[in-house]
Amino acid sequence: MKNIISLLGLLLLACPVIHSQFNKDPILNIQNEDKKFLNWGYYLGFNQYDFQFEYETDVSQDILVDKSFGFNVGLIGEMRINDFVDVRFEPGLLYTQRILGFPGFDNEADALREVRSTYIRFPLLAKLSTKRFGNWKPFIIGGGYAAINLGSNEDSLEDNSSGEFRMKKNVFGYELGFGIDFYTEYFKFTPSIRGVFALTDELVRDADPNSPWTGNIAAMRTRGIFINFTFE
Repeated sequence: MKNIISLLGLLLLACPVIHSQFNKDPILNIQNEDKKFLNWGYYLGFNQYDFQFEYETDVSQDILVDKSFGFNVGLIGEMRINDFVDVRFEPGLLYTQRILGFPGFDNEADALREVRSTYIRFPLLAKLSTKRFGNWKPFIIGGGYAAINLGSNEDSLEDNSSGEFRMKKNVFGYELGFGIDFYTEYFKFTPSIRGVFALTDELVRDADPNSPWTGNIAAMRTRGIFINFTFE
């Protein structure tokens, strides 16, 4: 988390286009941008996904999650409600990878499970903005999403006894975040940070109810952080 925030801070400081927006009396760019009823754009970004586990009985050692960075890409459709509220639909594609380390195994092949996920996401969000200050405008954003996990392996007949870790295909959750709109000469550029939290249990359990991999898991839910860069 600290590394991601530091990286975003360095990017903002290093970008002269963004830095110039904080001048005392800037020339106002694209002044009618926020007056459109409908607005369109796209976003690029990266993510770091984790899992949150709940257990049937207390454990002495948690399941470990080795996280890595993935990427996000998608489109934006925005409907203006008033000067401070917009409704946004942000369908997109997300790729992420996690490695799970299960305690109690001596054999690495049994202890480790690689989880590669490709999600098609459908977030519906409300964006609440402040008034515009020169060429920048802070906001908070939040709402719900539905997602399809194309790498879930939900329909596979094999399970962890054969080395196959399975997840549910359909996921529902919510996301919350904040960011700043920067108005450049030709377009609006927006970096934002989002927290993503699944509400549904995503684990497909093994056939054996006493499975050493899934038998003691009451629920497994995704949580993660996004950094998105939007162009509108």
